[in-house]
Amino acid sequence: MAHEHSFASPGPAGLAALAVACFGFGAVFLGKVDISGFPLLAAWLIGGCLVQYTTAVMELKDHNITGGNVFLFFSAFFMLAAAISVFAKWYSVSFIFAPKAAKEAMDAAMAAAGVADVKMLTPEQLAAAKAGIGKAVGGMVGKMVHVEGWMWMAGAGFLTAVTPAYAKSTSLMFLLVIMVDVVLWCIVGMDTGWFGTVATLKPFAGWLLVIVGWIGIYMAGAITCNTVYGKPVFFVPKPLIK
Repeated sequence: MAHEHSFASPGPAGLAALAVACFGFGAVFLGKVDISGFPLLAAWLIGGCLVQYTTAVMELKDHNITGGNVFLFFSAFFMLAAAISVFAKWYSVSFIFAPKAAKEAMDAAMAAAGVADVKMLTPEQLAAAKAGIGKAVGGMVGKMVHVEGWMWMAGAGFLTAVTPAYAKSTSLMFLLVIMVDVVLWCIVGMDTGWFGTVATLKPFAGWLLVIVGWIGIYMAGAITCNTVYGKPVFFVPKPLIK
């Protein structure tokens, strides 16, 4: 269904902002970025939130119920809430979990060795104590993110429920939405602990996000160029349902 805009369509910018988030999370899931990069990821997600919120308001004003509502939901949770979340994880690991796990490991090592000062531990005892810190921190983070898994269930459920509406859009956009559906359900399973194959799911979700990002970039270019030239400069597949 065509929509007449009182302004130019903000859809391309919204899709480009989606690509920013997809590439960022994709890099994290693929192990290309560790927790030290989370504050920078949060900064870019906040920028994406501004773009997607603006896109949502304009699309809703022009009666685009599907795109407007999806962009609005994504601006709040895929962007803003996710930005706050990754920053909270970085802060918690850096300033709460890691120091706590290190202290507990050293206290246990000193108790086992029967000494009162960490400086009295041998290099081997120090190495053994440090070896368990990462696992302890991972356990703390795992418990913390369980609540996110339950909350991502709402996002995954919402997008899955509205996915059939995208069958009336181009089939490439329909494919993009289906892939995001799969990614979100993977995140639900990983964060809740329901899926035990996190090591396999993370790279799978990561590559899906990279593909989604590039589809979003392509669609942004297609919408812009095809509109400017008034003809199909970029190939865009037809909708599954007219």
